[in-house]
Amino acid sequence: MNQQLDARTVVTAYVTAIAEGDLETAVACFADDATWEYPGTLPLSRVWRGKDVILGDFLGSVRTLFAPDTPLEVTLTQVLADGPKAVAEWTAKGTAANGSAYENHCAAVFTVEDGLITAVREYLDTDHVARTLFA
Repeated sequence: MNQQLDARTVVTAYVTAIAEGDLETAVACFADDATWEYPGTLPLSRVWRGKDVILGDFLGSVRTLFAPDTPLEVTLTQVLADGPKAVAEWTAKGTAANGSAYENHCAAVFTVEDGLITAVREYLDTDHVARTLFA
């Protein structure tokens, strides 16, 4: 990403890329040493470190929790930004690998430095994730 891009622009580009399945753009939004904190006590819950781990291991493993060949709809609902921080809100809808309907409303606080995402702290209904994706 360009160093001149502000937090709102970078975060919007990232979530839009994920929604469109554009992995190349999503990867380009992150600093090499970025972190992503996923809450709760789920198998995915921890601080994921490094761009390749975040986009490959973490997001890649999330996709395996959904039924193959079915869309995962990600809809960005808003981005609020101030300086290097941006808060994004989105919905995620899909069909779990076990056939359960999944819909979650998510938010995350992003830190953007030099036009790249350096840290993310995500918030979502982890109980819903446990009941649908890990049932």
